[in-house]
Amino acid sequence: MSSRRVAPAPARFVERFGSALTAAGMPRLPARVFACLLADDDGAMTAAELGEALEVSPASVSGAVRYLQQVRMIHRERQPGTRRDLYVVADDAWHDAVISAGQVYQPLRAVLAEGVDVVGGERTTAGRRLALSAEFLDFLTEEFEGVARRWEKRRAELTG
Repeated sequence: MSSRRVAPAPARFVERFGSALTAAGMPRLPARVFACLLADDDGAMTAAELGEALEVSPASVSGAVRYLQQVRMIHRERQPGTRRDLYVVADDAWHDAVISAGQVYQPLRAVLAEGVDVVGGERTTAGRRLALSAEFLDFLTEEFEGVARRWEKRRAELTG
């Protein structure tokens, strides 16, 4: 792949969508990197290409792609024939990110459940609050699984 700047129309999209993601709580540079990869035709760019397109240093891209990999919105591949890494956005990146959110809740749920006993059990107000919080996270996890199944069915209908 050659170095390239994002064309003006996609650049406007990248900045607008990046700003919308930032307003929704995503850190600014990961939001811009994600938007840039979404707007790229093959959805794959090196850190140098991302840095050039976004007018930031490749080093600053490093932290952004690390964040996006952790939340499963992108993944890293080796660029064929080189030692350079490509950062790739899946066509269904939203699905992967939302489903992985359910996995994030499991450690939180475990600590909340342990906390119930620490604060005196469910007979205490704090214990009931912690137990309810753990149950809510269980509920969310189950809902994410249902959403994933429904989306997979709908995606199959859309893509034929």
